[in-house]
Amino acid sequence: MQAEASRAAFAADPERSLGRLHPEKPSATRTPFARDRDRIIHCTPFRRLKGKTQVFIAHEGDHYRTRLTHSLEVAQIARSLADALRLDVDLAEAVALAHDLGHPPFGHAGEDRLKALMEPWAGFDHNVQTFRIVTRLEKRYPGFDGLNLSWETLEGVIKHNGPVAHRLDEPAWRAVAEFQQQWDIRPGTFASLEAQVAAVADDIAYNNHDVDDGLQAGLFSLSELEAVPLIGPIIGGVRRDWPGLDDRMTGIEAVRRMIGAMIEDVLGETRRRLAEDGVTTDEDARLARRPMVQFSADMMQDLARLRAFLFEHMYRHERINEMRARAASAIDDLFAAFLADPGRMPAEWAARARAGDSARCARAVCDYIAGMTDGFALEEQGRL
Repeated sequence: MQAEASRAAFAADPERSLGRLHPEKPSATRTPFARDRDRIIHCTPFRRLKGKTQVFIAHEGDHYRTRLTHSLEVAQIARSLADALRLDVDLAEAVALAHDLGHPPFGHAGEDRLKALMEPWAGFDHNVQTFRIVTRLEKRYPGFDGLNLSWETLEGVIKHNGPVAHRLDEPAWRAVAEFQQQWDIRPGTFASLEAQVAAVADDIAYNNHDVDDGLQAGLFSLSELEAVPLIGPIIGGVRRDWPGLDDRMTGIEAVRRMIGAMIEDVLGETRRRLAEDGVTTDEDARLARRPMVQFSADMMQDLARLRAFLFEHMYRHERINEMRARAASAIDDLFAAFLADPGRMPAEWAARARAGDSARCARAVCDYIAGMTDGFALEEQGRL
């Protein structure tokens, strides 16, 4: 357990947690937030992340990131940031590990197709899907559905990117609005600083590992990156420090240094905002006029340029577009087949699909597909 003396006054305090929707006896060895982290790690959707696309379809190569390895990298960066800011590291890690549980197979290509296919039936949103998994869909405990996470972790799962009150009227967010009637997650406020740390850690992780994966895949070269702000000067620094180093090791060292530069930037900007806005408690952070954990303006500009480069040279590369087309075809075929005949799904899913109207049937089909790994989805497409 993290020592109380090591936490700042604006950190989440596990001793003052608002508890769980379904009361449980406290753990003798773990704080509520550590217990949440462990439940997330042991749940089935977390294990399935190993077979889900980050950018490359999961079976394209063993060295590319999957949703699981990405989530682990986000959790590591979140713990580092939380520790440096004297926040609760268990809460930051729990939110980081949970943040991608709701992603369907084939990454954003899969999500785009499910959004389109579910448009007549309230749509699809991977953040809401994550929330539904941890509050309803995962069934591992006899006393309740979901994982019965603490209020602070649930708040972080759905609000790590900021307040969500403006979204509760959207059809895709109906599940969150319904849960709000049971338990107030304060949708109009920011989440804890720990959840904000998890959100920024996500940005740090995917910007860096997309550069790393893109280099390994040969989608672009170090020489092309040298003209891009932030990473370009870092590559130059590596070449000066290690003349004669091969391109592979130069790229790895450059990515390592870029992660460090982003972390240092976030720490500096966050401390500046906390002091400038007079944030001294966790409630101050929730009611603040802006997020407290953020990149500096200069870093945001550099990251925008880096993302533009990756969009042009990676996300819309011919090889990635080919994968996206395969993904769209698989999702379309599966959705049509299961919607027409729910009996093609396993019995428990077929029963859910037949238990209501067309909207309930479509949602059951969507939930089943969203839980698939890339490989299983392609196998099912072939089988059907």
